[in-house]
Amino acid sequence: MNEPSAKVDQLAKDVVDACVEVHRILGPGYLESLYEEALAAELSFRNIPFERQKAVNVDYKGKSIGQGRMDFLVADCLVVELKTVEAFAPIHTAQVISYLKATGLSIGLLLNFNTALMKQGIKRIILTH
Repeated sequence: MNEPSAKVDQLAKDVVDACVEVHRILGPGYLESLYEEALAAELSFRNIPFERQKAVNVDYKGKSIGQGRMDFLVADCLVVELKTVEAFAPIHTAQVISYLKATGLSIGLLLNFNTALMKQGIKRIILTH
């Protein structure tokens, strides 16, 4: 397994802390887009660099076939995907893995804001090569 560096691991913890704060204030029940707005604000308050709705080029056998969009790319090294679902489905994990493969990054966070406690909605995904 390819564990992330201590710096990337700390960054992931900082993003989770920001998500916990957003969830603490808003609670569950809103649309994903509102959590995205709130998380962008919280990351800014904490001086954590990020890009929203980051385009990801998708190649097929060496040919570019289009783009996907990840919710956040944090500090050019962490994929963050938000959900507001009853429970994670395998397709949600697959989505993050696809973004990791497309970017060459090794760690992503899948975050579900539709939970009673934010800690119940956190999935850390590490791409093994």
